[in-house]
Amino acid sequence: MSSRIVSLLLSVSIAIVTTAFTSLLSGVSTVALLVCFTMAFFSSYLLFYFALEFLVFREINEAYRMIEKLRKKDFKIAKKRSKPLLSFVKKLNQEIYTYGANKQKEIDHLKQMEVFRREFLADVSHELKTPIFAAQGFLHTLLDGAIDDENVRDKFLLKAVKSLDGLNTMIQDLLTLSKMEAGFITMDYDIFDISQLTRDVFEQLEEQAAQRKITLRFDQPYQEVMVYADAKRIRQVMINLLENAIKYGSKNGNVEVGFSNSEKNLLDIMVKDDGPGISVEHLDRIFERFYRVEKSRSKDKGGSGLGLAIVKHILSAHDTEIKVNSKVKKGTAFTFQLQTTPVDNEEITKVIPPRALEPTSIED
Repeated sequence: MSSRIVSLLLSVSIAIVTTAFTSLLSGVSTVALLVCFTMAFFSSYLLFYFALEFLVFREINEAYRMIEKLRKKDFKIAKKRSKPLLSFVKKLNQEIYTYGANKQKEIDHLKQMEVFRREFLADVSHELKTPIFAAQGFLHTLLDGAIDDENVRDKFLLKAVKSLDGLNTMIQDLLTLSKMEAGFITMDYDIFDISQLTRDVFEQLEEQAAQRKITLRFDQPYQEVMVYADAKRIRQVMINLLENAIKYGSKNGNVEVGFSNSEKNLLDIMVKDDGPGISVEHLDRIFERFYRVEKSRSKDKGGSGLGLAIVKHILSAHDTEIKVNSKVKKGTAFTFQLQTTPVDNEEITKVIPPRALEPTSIED
């Protein structure tokens, strides 16, 4: 039913009732009754028409149009017009707009996830194929006769073993990520000295850093810096972050680790390099599995391509998140927070010297 038909029916009804009551008065002529009917009809019609058309039917029709678009899976949200005068109509349209907007976001998210899924399948296929084909090539070469040459045999066997070791590392990292996502790996919390843990990681990566002439150091001297976390998993976090900084930092550069008190019972941990940095468009995706900022630069640097993804999941299990701040040609800094031991803030401050001190290397 349109606003015109409703207005017409109501106006005719009101005009008839008004004329009927007027006719009961004595001395009223037929012309007067006709004038009364006409005036009642047109005034009522105009009143009802504009009221229904602009206050009710227009908004209801707009709501129906939105519902029809949703039924046709057209989730493009139209621009909102001026606010309707009736509150229930306003609420109805707001609900429809909200529903449509949420559906649009869901579809955009699903499309983005589909793109990521295809990229992941392509990446994992390529990552698995590379070491398998390499090892396969070395072994086939040996079987074709090169095994009789002792030097070639040992060289090719070592290369095949290296490729298979890399494949095993990648598979183990994938299994670790899958277990974390499924909740099969729990964190074993304990109190430990993260500064000493970092020194141990420095020593473990010393040779790797020396190959690129990179200095691993603290940004200032530290004694004990106690935290409450899973020492084994946090060690893995520090190894992955420092390895990443060594691989992609500048040669003859520095990689620094720093600690600072944040909120109550929270410690900020920072791992910073002075490398080429990461452009803004890549920052949101560097924690994805196998994501490469530069597809061509990562193959010769080793690693499974899962280090930062593992870091993100470990820290998520600690109810914290890792943040990255990077500027092109100025370096990259990763930061996250851990709980401290249950001591007063003043005690923690005594353990961590003020920032004014000069940075020191691990040897100091």
